[in-house]
Amino acid sequence: MDGSVLSLLSVLGALAIGAISPGPSFVLVARTSIAVSRRAGLAAAFGMGIGGVVFATLALLGLHALLIEVGWLYLILKVAGGLYLVHLAVRIWQGAAEPIRVPDGTANSHGTLRSFGIGLTTQISNPKTAIVYASIFAALLPASPPTWILLALPPAVFLVETGWYAIVAVAFSAGRPRAVYLRSKAWIDRLAATVIGALGIRLVMDVAKPG
Repeated sequence: MDGSVLSLLSVLGALAIGAISPGPSFVLVARTSIAVSRRAGLAAAFGMGIGGVVFATLALLGLHALLIEVGWLYLILKVAGGLYLVHLAVRIWQGAAEPIRVPDGTANSHGTLRSFGIGLTTQISNPKTAIVYASIFAALLPASPPTWILLALPPAVFLVETGWYAIVAVAFSAGRPRAVYLRSKAWIDRLAATVIGALGIRLVMDVAKPG
């Protein structure tokens, strides 16, 4: 196998492992799929994929170097991302006790666009992900990667991110997971809010750590 192809596959494998690791993106897509609809969950998954493309493109353009060099900018972005996740967690917690109407399968475009927007914003709420992408690229790509790899990476990242979260959306929008959610909505929403909020607080606390 050509070395460049192997490098690309290694990068995508590392990114896939990162996407599969549980985090706020997973929680959001799963909850959207069972609480709203499969279509909304897939829209959120699409937003995650676009967010991945944004990070991949910025990493290739060298944003990670800028964030490392201009430390205050990185800290501001990190705090902003953490506060967004906390805000999202509060909203989910506040709505935990509210009953929901099970959609009839015809999710409206407004709800779909909203799910896409929340998915995209959640994905890009942690600027540290840009550093992770850049680190993987630096470690696994050739020192001077051919142009075709640079062009192939963003769409390939989109397929990895969107593909995984689409699987999550389809799995959690099935009848049994939705039935479990409807029976235990308050507790599940509060658990989701706790996970998302804790990750947001962790981002903010990381900024406060000395050194």
